[in-house]
Amino acid sequence: MSFHLKPISKESIPAAIEKVHRYRNLNEPAEAESICLDILDAEPHHQEALVLLLLARTDQIDDGMNPSRAREVLIKMSGEYELAYYAGLIYERTAKAIIKQGRPGSRYAAYEHLRMAMEHYERAEGLRPSGIDDAILRYNTCVRLLSHHEDLQPRPAEAYEAVMNE
Repeated sequence: MSFHLKPISKESIPAAIEKVHRYRNLNEPAEAESICLDILDAEPHHQEALVLLLLARTDQIDDGMNPSRAREVLIKMSGEYELAYYAGLIYERTAKAIIKQGRPGSRYAAYEHLRMAMEHYERAEGLRPSGIDDAILRYNTCVRLLSHHEDLQPRPAEAYEAVMNE
């Protein structure tokens, strides 16, 4: 037996967007993701749906979703600010998931991801619209995470050399 997705109407998109926000607030990112996919089937370049899809996917990184699934959405977004800001967000949320997992080498990987997030946020800061300081707020969050988790640190140079010599 085969099932087929049913399309939504373009007129229902605003109500569907509201449902995405509601499901994200209820910590049900898979449901939010599904609705975003329905919206994007109806209107493929809907920027708000793309942002919400990226956020729903990053909400699932803690549960094992590969960050590349969020990056698939990022490349469809328009605007240099958005590209820089949301790239930073993907790195930041990946770092937080790495910290929670606490696997061997995670202190280096989390540090590197936070630094990448900070670089993207700095780029977004230079591109931000007037009165929008979200990139600064996110950058400061990364600084506080690094301060709070003092064990996060750059990978020692000898670790790079060992990998290069293998």
